[in-house]
This record gives sequence, C-alpha cells and structure tokens, in this order.
Amino acid sequence: MSFARLTAGIVALALLSLLLPGSLPEPPPDGALAGLRVGLVFDVGGRGDKSFNDSAYLGVSRARDELGVSVELLEPSGAEDREAALRLFAARGFDLVIGVGFIFTTDIDTVARDFPRTKFACVDYAPRGPIADNVVGLGFREEEGSFLVGAVAGLTSKTKHLGFVGGMDIPLIHRFEAGFRAGIAHVCPSCRLHVGYAGSTPDAFRDPAKGKAIAISQMAAGADILYHAAGTTGHGVFEAARDMGRLAIGVDSDQHDEMPGVVLTSMIKRVDVAVFDTIRAVGEKRFESGVRSFGVAEQGVGYVSEGPHATGISQTVRARVAALRRQLADGAIRLPRK
Repeated sequence: MSFARLTAGIVALALLSLLLPGSLPEPPPDGALAGLRVGLVFDVGGRGDKSFNDSAYLGVSRARDELGVSVELLEPSGAEDREAALRLFAARGFDLVIGVGFIFTTDIDTVARDFPRTKFACVDYAPRGPIADNVVGLGFREEEGSFLVGAVAGLTSKTKHLGFVGGMDIPLIHRFEAGFRAGIAHVCPSCRLHVGYAGSTPDAFRDPAKGKAIAISQMAAGADILYHAAGTTGHGVFEAARDMGRLAIGVDSDQHDEMPGVVLTSMIKRVDVAVFDTIRAVGEKRFESGVRSFGVAEQGVGYVSEGPHATGISQTVRARVAALRRQLADGAIRLPRK
C-alpha cells in the first residue's frame, strides 16, 4: 500500500469511526459458523428501502440466526464514505465484507488489493478487468424475473399500454427494461411500452418526486400498469398509480405493503439467497472468486405469484406465466441482456 493511500485510509477511517457500525443482536453461541464476522455496507437508499437493501439485510439476518454469524452494518452518507466503510471492516479483521450494489465495484477492487486475507462480495458487481482472488461478484439475471412480470402485465392490461420507470440510466437497469419488454411482447405483440429514467447518477434511485412525474406522464399516454426498477424512486410510481387508479409492479422484494391495492405483484430478486450462500461458503472454506449468476433456474429471481399479495393475478394468467417460467428454467426461452 502506498504512503499516500495509507494516510488517506487512516483519515477516512478516523472520520467514519465517528459513525459507529450498527450490529445485529448477538447470534446463537452454538451456531455452526459461530465466530465468523461479516460486515455489510448498504447501497443508496439504505436499510428500510423495502427493496434491494432490505433483501441483503434478510440474508445476513438469516446467517446470524441459522449459522451463528456475527454481523455489523454500515450505511454510507455519501460516495466518499463507501471505500472508507469497506476499509473499516477489513482493518478490523472481518472475515467477509459485503458491498450492496454495483457502485461498490471500484471501491471493493481497491480495498481487496490492500487486504488480501479478507474476503469481499459485491452484489451486482461490474468488473472492468481481472477479478482478485478474494473477491466474488453476485450477479442476477434480472431480465428473467422482469420477463415474468412483463408477461403478467401484458396479459392483465386493459389498455395495452404499459410503463417502465428506471432509476439510473445504466446497463444494469436496462436489463430490467429489456426483460419486461420481452415478456410483454411474448404475450401481447400489440401492446406498447412507455419508458422513462429518473437520471444518470446514483441519486436517481432516491427521487420519488421524479418517479411520480415520469409515471404520471406514462399514465397520461394510456399506461394502466407500470413497472419500476428505481429503488425508493419507485415509491413515487406507486403514489401516482394510486392517485390515478392504475396498477404498479414492485421490484427486488415483495413491495405489496408499500401500496396495498395498487401493487399487482413484484419481481423478486433474491439478494438474500445470494448473500446467505456466500456467507456459508466463506465459513465452510468453499469460497471461490469470480462472478456467480442467479436466475430462474437457481431460484435467484422470480415474482410474487401466490398468497394474498397476488390476488390481482387471475388463475389463467398464473398458469400461463408458470409455463413460461418453466421454459426459462429449461433454456427454451432465451432473453437479451441489453
């Protein structure tokens, strides 16, 4: 490590230590992986987003409850804190440090080089070069889950106009759009999709007012069901749908409780499964660097299709989409990764 980087790291750690990490309650002392220490650093929107971050939180909570892992949490206040948060956990000797979101990619690459004995995991990791031996990327085939909710939307829409509201205009979110578009086209070739993005920076994932404005314009054009992949910006989409008597589709986690009666279903991205599996692999000495991909076949993505949070989906639609899901899992349907 260079002297300049070491000095900068010490200063950053000193500043960050003023914001002490939050800890989950003490794990069971007799857990299979008791003594393993995991640090989780949240993405934009933080814990309580009822989406991406909360799903990661479920994964570490399960590891604590079932495996006896000790977990600490940090929520950066800005971009400059992300690397410092990762570095803080690594410097304290944690076994695994997890960054939630593609924006951690560069930070994890940097810190992992300085702490080769620490394992790192990045959700939606987007490497631009070789991957270090102590880094694993947790990727998802978002287009597959989005295809399924696109089929639900296309089969349910009365106007044959649908809407997609993306957060940050980046390739990751383009995959949600591409899958949604493909699902609609597969079941309703005559349907039209209206698309809008909230911005080109990470703040696009936490701008409900912008999400609401985009949704209103799409509904004014005829859209009666809107799908968002926009973090907390999506709450604005839900508000607009409620105000105008339309339906919306949630993302990442079951978002029904965000707006009951408005959320038709949600595309589920099982970040919790990926996080839990990675923690267990580290504890059982099975960690492998590289990028892991979770799709329909791995039960890494899907949608809310059963129970009280899916009552707006007819049995006919459920049966049709279940058949499409099987085709995706078997490889009979192949989707573009835009």
